[in-house]
Order: sequence, then C-alpha cells, then structure tokens
Amino acid sequence: MMAVKWTDGHSSPILCLNASKDGLVASGAVGGDLTVWGEDGTPLGHVRFPGTDDVTSVVFSHSCPTKLYAAHGESISILDVRALKDSLDHFQVNEEEINCLSLNETENLLASADDSGAIKILDLENKKVSRSLKRHSNICSSVAFRPQRPQSLVSCGLDMQVILWNLQKARALWITHLQEDETEETEGPQSPCQLLNPALAHSISVASCGNIFSCGAEDGKVRIFRVMGVKCEKALGFKGHTLGVSQVCFLPESYLLLTGGNDGKIMLWDVSGGVEKKQKSPMKQTHRKKTKRAAYAKQGGNSSSASSVGEEPGKMSPKMSIEHGDKVNWLMGTKIKGQQNILVADQTNCISVYPLNEF
Repeated sequence: MMAVKWTDGHSSPILCLNASKDGLVASGAVGGDLTVWGEDGTPLGHVRFPGTDDVTSVVFSHSCPTKLYAAHGESISILDVRALKDSLDHFQVNEEEINCLSLNETENLLASADDSGAIKILDLENKKVSRSLKRHSNICSSVAFRPQRPQSLVSCGLDMQVILWNLQKARALWITHLQEDETEETEGPQSPCQLLNPALAHSISVASCGNIFSCGAEDGKVRIFRVMGVKCEKALGFKGHTLGVSQVCFLPESYLLLTGGNDGKIMLWDVSGGVEKKQKSPMKQTHRKKTKRAAYAKQGGNSSSASSVGEEPGKMSPKMSIEHGDKVNWLMGTKIKGQQNILVADQTNCISVYPLNEF
C-alpha cells in the first residue's frame, strides 16, 4: 500500500501527531518544531519553541478545535492554531522531559507524563497542579484518560508497569508488571528472548467504551486489558511485531486497534473477539490458578501450556499489515475529508498517510 507524503512542514524527524475534530492535524518534531496542517496536507502554520527541546506530544481540545496543547521539554504551551507564535498560556510543572499529554473529556484536567516517572495532573480551570502521581520507578512513556470517566486514567512506563489511577483518591487502584505477568503465565523460567527484549511499555490507548485498553511493549507483544471496577484483567495478548511495539491506537467507536513497531510495520487488528467474550469470575479464576500451581509444585513439574486469558496462540492475525519500512514514532487513525486514514510519523521529516477505505 502506497502512502501519500505530507512534506515541507519540518526539517527534522517528526515525533508526535494529533488531529482536531475539524480535520486539522498538528505535528511536533525534534528541535522544537510544531506544524499545523490542513486536510490536504498543506502546512498552515509553524512555530519553533525557544531552546533545543523536542516537541514530544500534541493534543487538540475536544470542544475548541483551534486550541492545541503542546509538550516541549519540561514545558506545556497552550496555543491557538490561528496564531501559533502567541501562546495562550504556558506551564512548567514537570521536572523532567514530558513524553505524553492526555486531556480528559470534560477538559478540566491535563495529564503530563515525564522521564522521572511522575504524572502531573494540571487543573486547567485553576491553572495549577492538582495531583502528582508517583508510582513509576522509571520513565513514564504514555498516559491516557479513560473516555466517559474524567477522573480515571491509565499509564505505562519503562519500568514495565501498567497502572490504573483514580484521581479523586490520587492513588493507584491496580498495578501489573508485564514481565512478571508473562513469567507467571508460562509458570517456567524466562526465555532468552524475554531477557533480551524486556517488556518495557511504550504506548497505551483506551477504546471509546472506556473499559478496554491496549499496551504496546518492547518484547513485540500487544496486551489488551479490561477494567472491572477498581481492578483490571488481561483479556488478550498476542505477538504483534518482530521488534518493540512503539505505538498502539484504538480507532474511534470500535475495537479496531492500530499498532506500529520498530520493525517498520503497521498493523490493524480486530480485538473484539477477545474482549467481548464472557469472562469467568476473576475470583474463581485466581483460585483455580493457585490450585493448579500447587498441584504442579507437588508433582515437581512446571506447566508450559498455560496461556493468558483470552489468548489463542497462533490464531490472532492482523486484518491488515503495511510494510512502512521506517521505525514508527507515532500513529493515529483520523477522518480526512470524510475518509478514515492512518497518519504515521517516523524517522523522517514527512507524515505518511494511508487510506483505510474498507474500514
């Protein structure tokens, strides 16, 4: 599949993308560059932030399509895309470089995840930090508010942890460690592959329903989790790429999941079969697992056939696979001129646009 290339907006690699509901696209790049594009791929505006910090995350307002939040270094700027050089507001609430921004649905809170592992929650009405969430012991790479739940968010990091947060209580409700989770499932020693490619978590995306979210990690695996009240369970896990999964992104109003990898591939998966299956009671499941483990321990053996909840080894295959060729820095699905497209940022200074006509 050939991509349409949007050019002349940047002179350095593009790191992040976002689209407004009106079809504008914003991109941030190495060296502090930010560009806004029209639906036809024409650059409409450009700004370079002072200093040498990269623009690592951009997010459009849900209600005001001309308002844009941009992270550069430890700073957050709020911009009007019609006059990019005049910042509406500027905040420096993070102590280290920000990797990801997320805006909740009611637009009163903005989350910023940084290299220290901290997530700062900025109260946009009162213009101050309302919460500081610190449970990641390494870089927090991605954070996402859950749709329909403005006080709840999920995060992941290079400490291999995935965390569900409650902002009213300002605490972690549930934490899983991806590497320990894998070891527990196979109930045997870690494979050499796992040790060489630890499950450093790079990207997180929540489906429109708010209860299903995905995580992409360095071990090439894609994991799908289901939120059940104050806990989560793994609904699905599959090998998505031959190298690290750098990006995951649910398409709006669906269980279609886009993934991009360091192997230069972009894939589209339908995970509805795994997430819509009726699950057994988590309590029964835990009890059964423990009993099974105890039985194996008595026999002095290991179970190597256990697989994750909802996982069917060898049966999960992508609906579509694109040989993009370059390591994917960011990807997203958005409608351009009424048609669904995939926008991809990679190691070049161009945006690649792939049509998704059949979906």
